[in-house]
Amino acid sequence: MSKTPANEVTLLLAAWSEGDRTALDKLLPLVQDELHQLAHRYMSRERYNHTLQTTALVNEAYLKLVNQKVRWQNRAHFFGIAAQVMRRVLIDHARKHLGPQRGEGKAMSLDEVAVVSKERASELVALDEALTALERVDKRKGQVVELRYFGGLSVEEIAHVLGVSPDTITRDWRRAKAFLRREMSTH
Repeated sequence: MSKTPANEVTLLLAAWSEGDRTALDKLLPLVQDELHQLAHRYMSRERYNHTLQTTALVNEAYLKLVNQKVRWQNRAHFFGIAAQVMRRVLIDHARKHLGPQRGEGKAMSLDEVAVVSKERASELVALDEALTALERVDKRKGQVVELRYFGGLSVEEIAHVLGVSPDTITRDWRRAKAFLRREMSTH
């Protein structure tokens, strides 16, 4: 994922966490391409005529990230939070376009959620609800899904962010997908 040395980004994140605004100015050019790639992954799952464009998603997420009061650990932690913020932006956008109804309640598989379709907003809301249910049962598994599926982080990066072994992340990922499939099939 990274084209910039992780330690350079981590040092700037640490300085930013300590209140150094110049670090933030130096950080943006280093992470902008990766934020755009992350947003592109999100938007590639959306319908072709989605009203929110990739650059707008990056800009909105960046504005939210700048206002976060987070003690940044490292590059992977930053992109994990960025993935979470982008997910929130898209969910809010989907809910706004769905109006008062949530959709027809059709059952769908986890794999179908990634397919571009006219019911995408409804599917995205259903996935968000399933993920929220998973987070209530097992917060770490919810984080694994968010970092892996939405954030595009590798198993090793997620293990580092969450402070567990890669084998644990692999098991969590497998169990989380099964939970989400069950949860989404009931909606």
